[in-house]
Amino acid sequence: MTKLRGRAGAVTFGLIGYLFVVEIVSGIMQGFYIPLIPDLVEHLGIRDADFNWFEAAQLLVAALCVPILAKLGDMYGHKRILLASTVVTAGATWWLAFTGDFTSFLIAWSLQGFLTVWLPLEIALIFDRGRRTGTAASATRKAAGFLVVALQTGAIVGALAGGRIFTALGGDVTLTLFVPAVAVTLAFFVIMFGVPESEPLPGRSLDVVGFSVLSIGLLLITSGLTFLRINGAGTWWVYVLMVAGVLVFIPWGRYELKQKDPAIDLRVLRQPNMWPVQLTAGLIGISLLGAQAPLSTFAGTERDEVGYGLSLDASNISYLIGAYLVSLIVGALLYPLVSRLTTPRIALIIAAFFVAGGYFLFLPFHDTTLHVFTNMIVAGIGAGALVGALPAAAAAAAPRGQTGIATALTNTTKTIGGSFASSVFAVLLAAGTVQIAGSTASSLFGYLTVFTICGVGALVAAVLLFLVPKLAFADADVVIEDDVAASEAPALP
Repeated sequence: MTKLRGRAGAVTFGLIGYLFVVEIVSGIMQGFYIPLIPDLVEHLGIRDADFNWFEAAQLLVAALCVPILAKLGDMYGHKRILLASTVVTAGATWWLAFTGDFTSFLIAWSLQGFLTVWLPLEIALIFDRGRRTGTAASATRKAAGFLVVALQTGAIVGALAGGRIFTALGGDVTLTLFVPAVAVTLAFFVIMFGVPESEPLPGRSLDVVGFSVLSIGLLLITSGLTFLRINGAGTWWVYVLMVAGVLVFIPWGRYELKQKDPAIDLRVLRQPNMWPVQLTAGLIGISLLGAQAPLSTFAGTERDEVGYGLSLDASNISYLIGAYLVSLIVGALLYPLVSRLTTPRIALIIAAFFVAGGYFLFLPFHDTTLHVFTNMIVAGIGAGALVGALPAAAAAAAPRGQTGIATALTNTTKTIGGSFASSVFAVLLAAGTVQIAGSTASSLFGYLTVFTICGVGALVAAVLLFLVPKLAFADADVVIEDDVAASEAPALP
């Protein structure tokens, strides 16, 4: 079987091809339902605002299950857990097609959050296959870029196909929802027959107490953020939930440091090549996940009524979002190239600066479609690079037996960052509506504040990445050769 160029050994084009198909399905899942939301609301007999509960519940399930599933992958094999998560996702997707009441739909939609662990497990699988040759880091960077291309391509296909299939089937919701269900089912067989198993480190154990306390903390924080978005900033008890969630991590951290095989190894997490990566994932989540709704509503705001916005209809907004998704693909493909020309660390820093620059450009330039298009493309190139680069960097920084949990943590912190941003942005934009009499649009100041927060978050991430060691995330042989060269250099007088 053909292998990746270089000395990536066991990382074959066949493996990447199979995982490419899986990520296309993941993208379809994430894009397919978006144009169907108004019809799903009517199908369930609920209000538009009630749909927020579906998104919130799915994010909550993702935040809770991803670390546990990733650790199980490290213990028992990443393919095995990838298959198990695909079974749950497929079951939930078939359930969605046949249910018509709010509660059942909410549970099924939430369980679809299990697909969030697919990319971290795939990165861990690829890294494990390349570990034997000493080139796992570079092979994983290349593969991660291809997987992000697949993910975003699937999202574009899903978004374009959802509404058209619904129309072609005469508005039949059940038949339309068969499409993603069939896609996930096919993904299961692709994984089963095409993806080889990783080599788990023997003698591992599941820290049940550690994961239980971790889940409680995450549950409190994410629930608080969700209720803040839904109930508004004046609800005092949401802050109590979030503070309680943060305080839970104090005894949890002390407990974890005493464990031989902790749920999350804090000693690894505090290493200089790991903690900046995890914080960067959270900071980038602010713009990557939190800014989607504000960008769409800003583009759709009628300029004639409030003095700003692009006055775009839904069709033209979809083109703008499509261009942004394409820029994510470009960024994902450029990252391995820039890493090879410079270093992985510098490539990460450049990507973070691109995200920051794109959102800071909104401050002076936001009056025309060309302005917004340019800003989103710049930010999208940086974000696309980081989506695949961060889990790959975490895998390279993790010791053997912890690649799954390390890559999964980048997803968890990104989700928390996105949830935090969504809640704060919803409050900021809702507060701005008071300033514009007779209109439901938020103020321009509110939108510019949102874009500023996104830019500052990415800028802080770029600064943090300067603290990473210069040769972090490089292949093992590169680091060894550098160390040998240093040892052979003449001593200074």
